[in-house]
Amino acid sequence: MGDWHWEYDPDPRHVIGETPNLAFVALVEERADELVRAAAALYLDGAAHQGASPGLREEVLPNGMFQYLTIVRQRCLYIVQVTPWPL
Repeated sequence: MGDWHWEYDPDPRHVIGETPNLAFVALVEERADELVRAAAALYLDGAAHQGASPGLREEVLPNGMFQYLTIVRQRCLYIVQVTPWPL
């Protein structure tokens, strides 16, 4: 996987907020781990990548969704919004 990683942008408190659904947050983070592994396999050139990054995407999970950006040259997936469905 190299230096690929994910993080909340700008920070966890801003992106996750005060959600009481910590099980959903764990699902988001697990899926982010999977997406990082996929990006590392797809973009082998990482920081030397010359093409465009994929842009804003979203993942729908049980109990909610999240939006993220994959910035290939930074080898990072940024989670920008987490939206749990009402409990």
